[in-house]
Amino acid sequence: MNSTPTLIPPSVQQLCPLVGRLLIAALFIPAGYNKIAGFEGVSGYMAAKGLPMADVLLVLTIVIELGGGIMILLGWRAAEAALTIALFLIPVTVVFHGFWAFDDPQLAAAEQRVFMKNIAIIGGLLVIAGLGSGPLSVGRKPAGEPGAGKPVS
Repeated sequence: MNSTPTLIPPSVQQLCPLVGRLLIAALFIPAGYNKIAGFEGVSGYMAAKGLPMADVLLVLTIVIELGGGIMILLGWRAAEAALTIALFLIPVTVVFHGFWAFDDPQLAAAEQRVFMKNIAIIGGLLVIAGLGSGPLSVGRKPAGEPGAGKPVS
């Protein structure tokens, strides 16, 4: 139990990881789904960025975004899903939002905002990866059982 004093009541503390997971999932689940709906266009965009085997990479992207987003939403193996998405976002951010490569200051500024947004999202994902999904998640042992609140092995 955390003995650090806080202004946040325990009931709210239990809800915070759930709300955080919902907000992160709200980004990745629709992104993965939209890539399915617009597969040809997204694959063409990836190929235009110089990525080899764009169709294969796009399928992997969909699995990571949609599958990982659902895992985070449910809190099932959320730490692993969050770490996977965070690692995935590193090259995605560099390849697709390299603001330093733009001559137009407005375009560079727009891409820099998206780049920094992705850095912040990576930070949030690393919090989930490091601290887990929280008490309100699928696969948690119920209160009163040995190891309560810990993932079921």
